[in-house]
Amino acid sequence: MALEFDTSFDPCYGGGVSVARDVQRVTARNPSPFTFHGTNSYVVGRDTLAVIDPGPDDEAHLRTLLDVIAGRPVSHIFVSHTHRDHSPLAARLKQETGAQVLAEGPHRPARPLHIGEINALDASADTSFVPDVALPDGALVAGDGWAIRTVLTPGHTANHAAFALEGTGILFSADHVMAWATSIVAPPDGAMADYMASLDRLIERGDRLLLPGHGGPVTAPRGFMRGLKTHRKMRERAILERVRVGDRTIADMVKAIYRDTDPRLHGAAGLSVLAHLEDLVARRLVATDAAPAIDGVFTPPA
Repeated sequence: MALEFDTSFDPCYGGGVSVARDVQRVTARNPSPFTFHGTNSYVVGRDTLAVIDPGPDDEAHLRTLLDVIAGRPVSHIFVSHTHRDHSPLAARLKQETGAQVLAEGPHRPARPLHIGEINALDASADTSFVPDVALPDGALVAGDGWAIRTVLTPGHTANHAAFALEGTGILFSADHVMAWATSIVAPPDGAMADYMASLDRLIERGDRLLLPGHGGPVTAPRGFMRGLKTHRKMRERAILERVRVGDRTIADMVKAIYRDTDPRLHGAAGLSVLAHLEDLVARRLVATDAAPAIDGVFTPPA
């Protein structure tokens, strides 16, 4: 399937939008090249509720969530991962509602930092977040008229989780799969091999609707995710071709491969190329003198 992104999305700031039975989407007003129109929070249930991804620590977004909750009890707050546009509001929402906070775990990198390496993503990580309950893969949390199953999907971050609304075919895919753009996979927080394995896992699930962390729903998930997989494989081939024709640095590869991309995203693009190169070096399809690094030199294998 050809990969076609859907950028038609009305965030409807300041209110909730019904996106499925007993599911309302509330979009934070934190638009950026990385967040699209903003972070989606989801309010699930009718009487006693769950909130998925409370979002950034933003007073207006908290007030909107509380307006949508409309005085109903909230029993659980689920957090997909610990980027600052998804998890920080959990603490304040817990204070307001008394709900338990659940997630895979605190923030951590997908691998240890190499000697001399600086994590370019430190500013985006919510390192203070600690869930009340750590969710293993497959954990089923039952609420009032709903049940949510944890589907661990590392790749975008090491602790990334999707949440399946049991018995409905609906999956809250957070930043792993989004209709408007590809997910950023950036070392050391993310890992391409993990991302691809998680993508295969979601393809095999066969959910009918994905509700992502940014932008609108994915309405034909299996075909779209196959397109995402093909897109990543094409990017991998492009990187291999740049190495073959003589590009030795990530900066040179980004100039060629991402020449039509918003320059504000070139830093993230470089980290995405590094994620591919880490995987290619591990598979011995590309060589480098030391551990793959953003300023490394890459060559064809001997």
